[in-house]
Amino acid sequence: MLQRSTFQLLRFHFSLFLLPVYLFAVSQVNDINPARAFLIFIILHVFVYPSSNGYNSYMDRDETAIGGLRHPMQPTKQLYYLSITMDFIAIVLSMIISLYFALGILIYILASRAYSYRGIRLKKYPITGYLVVILFQGAEIFFLTFYGSSETRNIHVPLASIVAASCLIGGYYPLTQVYQHQEDIKDGVKTISYLLGKKGTFVFCGIVFSTATIAMFFTFQQQNNLRNFWLFILCMFPMVWFFSRWAVQVWKNEQAANFKNSLIMNVLASVCTSVCFLIIIIQKQF
Repeated sequence: MLQRSTFQLLRFHFSLFLLPVYLFAVSQVNDINPARAFLIFIILHVFVYPSSNGYNSYMDRDETAIGGLRHPMQPTKQLYYLSITMDFIAIVLSMIISLYFALGILIYILASRAYSYRGIRLKKYPITGYLVVILFQGAEIFFLTFYGSSETRNIHVPLASIVAASCLIGGYYPLTQVYQHQEDIKDGVKTISYLLGKKGTFVFCGIVFSTATIAMFFTFQQQNNLRNFWLFILCMFPMVWFFSRWAVQVWKNEQAANFKNSLIMNVLASVCTSVCFLIIIIQKQF
């Protein structure tokens, strides 16, 4: 029987925060294979991401709020074994897409484990850990989804789109760390947010978000479809508004850099970008 702590720490809901990269990649494919696109969604959001969440929680054993959970429970061995099983299932399913796709998923899993595993623990290095997250959750997932979802398994992925995907992840990820500096340091982890400081985190994320916006402009300009760029700007407005308001609050009182505001920011970033890319996908299909 699946233990309550195991189910909680898989954090299926947190996987939805990574949905925008998948949707962005699919929205850029001109010859979508619906069956493979759906299978990739299942592989990533039902198996790979939750397994990574679970393994990370098993290694960290957090006692304070973490991404998407205010009160995390303590993990058991069941979580560890289940995460390995889910990884195995993900790789087997990935072979239906192609051996190259399965290899890409395996590389993602290994990078995720190196990020969390106590013997390697890439997450304790602020810059290395940050780069691993944005390159794998952003660039690699975009590439694999674009490749696997296209009818011809197209490997010619637009560079501007890869940069945009990485910056979308890179622009919000430090904000998931901004409220847990002390807890991370106690665990020997120095995050990019800790390195920058709370105010510096907002400045940095603002710059990365701006870079993502510029990359989006080039993405749609190359397609001679700037209408989708303005759609992106419109959809992102609620997130930008909240981010700006939150930054002002933190400037006045750093206690505003808390779990609640971080969670709201994550939800808004995910929903706003997902809505944008879903609209583009629907436009292409109908």
